[in-house]
Amino acid sequence: MNFEENKAASEAEGRDYGQLAEENFLKGYNCTQAVVLAFSDLHGMEEKTAARLSSSFGGGMGRLREVCGTVSGMFLVAGMLYGYEEPGDYQGKKEHYERIQQLAKAFEAENGSIVCRELLGLEQKKDAPVPQQRTKEYYKKRPCPKLVRMAAEIMAKYIQEHPPK
Repeated sequence: MNFEENKAASEAEGRDYGQLAEENFLKGYNCTQAVVLAFSDLHGMEEKTAARLSSSFGGGMGRLREVCGTVSGMFLVAGMLYGYEEPGDYQGKKEHYERIQQLAKAFEAENGSIVCRELLGLEQKKDAPVPQQRTKEYYKKRPCPKLVRMAAEIMAKYIQEHPPK
């Protein structure tokens, strides 16, 4: 199916990308994977490949606490749907970078930052590279499920307002 057929099928199903992304996160996918996998119906990448491709960006890029993984997830989806392919495509690059900056600004407007450690209230990068177990306590002290949902909703709204060609 092409994008238009995928989009029509998703709309007919009443697909809620924010909810799907949050459910993905609660299943154990990292924040980037949760967002990217929510849009599998539109970008058409096999889910296993999409999960592997996006696996490095969780926790603010491999738990470095840099750019929030949910934001990276939006950027990956945007690249799959709108990205340019040719190295000399200056106009395509310009338009795509503007798009990415728009998405970042939309997320930052809602949350005050696009940086993982700032969103988590951490003063500096001092976390170990080992991810924490997902327990009830983990979810109580993390805004991540909400952020995953919000990033997917921002991406879905962008797609609705700017259908890919």
